[in-house]
Amino acid sequence: MTEVGRPSAGYGGPRQSGDDLRRETLTVNMGPQHPSTHGVLNLVIELDGETIVSAEPTIGFLHTGIEKTCEQKKWQQVVPLVERMDYLAPQSNSLAFCLSVEKLLGLEMPDRVTWIRVLIAELQRLSSHLVWLGTHGMEIGAISVMMYAFREREQLLNLNEQIAGFRMFPSYMRIGGLREDLPRGFKQTVTEFLDAFGPKLDDYEKLLTANPIWIKRTKGVGKLTKEETLAWSLVGPMARAVGIPYDVRKTFPYLKYETFDFDVPVATEGDVYDRYLVKMAEMRQSVRLCRQALERITPAGAYDCGDFRIVPPPKDRVYTEMEALIQHFLIYSQGFTVPKGEAYVPVEGPRGEQ
Repeated sequence: MTEVGRPSAGYGGPRQSGDDLRRETLTVNMGPQHPSTHGVLNLVIELDGETIVSAEPTIGFLHTGIEKTCEQKKWQQVVPLVERMDYLAPQSNSLAFCLSVEKLLGLEMPDRVTWIRVLIAELQRLSSHLVWLGTHGMEIGAISVMMYAFREREQLLNLNEQIAGFRMFPSYMRIGGLREDLPRGFKQTVTEFLDAFGPKLDDYEKLLTANPIWIKRTKGVGKLTKEETLAWSLVGPMARAVGIPYDVRKTFPYLKYETFDFDVPVATEGDVYDRYLVKMAEMRQSVRLCRQALERITPAGAYDCGDFRIVPPPKDRVYTEMEALIQHFLIYSQGFTVPKGEAYVPVEGPRGEQ
């Protein structure tokens, strides 16, 4: 008779010593079909207990040939395509594309367009960081944070729906300005969201920052040095968590960010915990920027550059003026011509320079 809970003699082959067992590693395929990878990549991971000895990434699972697709489209038709490269912050992508094309065209935007773009970009940063916070918490056991973070993100998606009619890929940024003016009451809705969001950030930090389990699972984990960060060309919160104060909004200002009052949060340890602290501080800075942008946005004014070779004329003119009708037809049927050349306008997306 075999005692319950103990293997019978010879079970599983000859016994190994404790030293032999400690030297064994486990190879695990993580993704692309895995709750933590969302179809993005496959990782072949070698584990020694809970320590990752090596990780070999296989990428390309989400590559859709978008570069070739864009070559066959008109300039404005590329905006919704680039947004689909990042479903967490789509308008950061479209902003970078529009700014680059506008640089080639030599367009100058009215200040009101610039302030609205700053507001939308920072709201996108909040939305993206909330998804990071919620999924990060969920995957290491803090389920409550996921529900709270997605509650706030839902309100941000509702704001997308207000300005463009779409929640995930609004395509509100356009070459030459914005798709249309802000809807009535939008500034008040955003102000109310920001007023409520600050205390909720405090709640998140009360749940996590001093939580011993959270600290145990994040401090000293995934640690990077400054040298490794520079060697791998890491940017965004990854770089700022090791003490590199690189933020495109400060280093290479666009959208007149140099006229705004905000700080660049940095840390020193370069581990998961410090990256958490940096991103939480970034959300507070985004709230500051949103408030400043709201103060600058006038109730009425331009929402595009006014150059009807690039942007369609107002509908009331299209219905009453032949020249405006012709220009409207040409823009939507043939598009517009951009001078030959190259332009690069980096923006500070939620995960760094893009």
